[in-house]
Amino acid sequence: MRGILLVILISLGCCDVFSQGKIDGFYRGIGNTTLTLGAGFEDNKDYLAGTDETDISRKLYYVNLFADYGITENLDVNASLPYIEVDANKDIQDIAFFLKYRGYKTEFTTSKLELSIAAGFSTHVSDYNVGGLNDIGQQATIIETRAMAHYQTGAGWFATLQSGFSFKLEEVPNSLPITFKAGQALDKWYYDVYYDYQHSFGGIDYLETPPPQNFRRFGVDYHKIGGTGYRSFTDTFGAYVSVSYVLSGRNIFQGPGYGIGVSANF
Repeated sequence: MRGILLVILISLGCCDVFSQGKIDGFYRGIGNTTLTLGAGFEDNKDYLAGTDETDISRKLYYVNLFADYGITENLDVNASLPYIEVDANKDIQDIAFFLKYRGYKTEFTTSKLELSIAAGFSTHVSDYNVGGLNDIGQQATIIETRAMAHYQTGAGWFATLQSGFSFKLEEVPNSLPITFKAGQALDKWYYDVYYDYQHSFGGIDYLETPPPQNFRRFGVDYHKIGGTGYRSFTDTFGAYVSVSYVLSGRNIFQGPGYGIGVSANF
């Protein structure tokens, strides 16, 4: 089951709705590496200006490269780098790094409980535009902290809860993320469902002030649900599909998202 981990760990600034928690509850083990190449599509039918629904729509495409390495049995490091395209706006977006440490583990008769902490950093690697709803991000530099509880049974059923604080430098509002994920991880199959939430502290709303507005100051909130299914075909290779939907929020596009990808373990 080693390496069946969630594969769309993207830090996207104002497009942060791709994330389903910046870390997961599984560890690679010493010297093990997972490489994942994913791609996806969002068909956004409307945009929430503040919390008011508008008829502004867009189509967003992305490709993401994700790598995870087990430094020790209790310490992993991962990195991700996405390429995003929205109409004429297309570029490599924000590179992200995370260190995750398992500080506590207790085993019961047929289950186990693990507690982890993590810290991360992300920043933009290209000078993409900031100033419109079709931008691919806010050029945010972010320092991340996370705490996570992961419970798993001997049959592979699991539940994970994580939260923390996203400290965003310069003008982008700080935010509080919460992700709950549950599913089952087996030898060849993995599947989950999740709920993802973000609350931004302050910031302005779209159409709140006369144009031109400072898009870096937008506060972005969202409620998102989704799920992922993964199938391993060999000991080192597998593929996944994912679906998601942004239910509501603030200064965010609503609508469905779809993803596919392949993963290799070394």
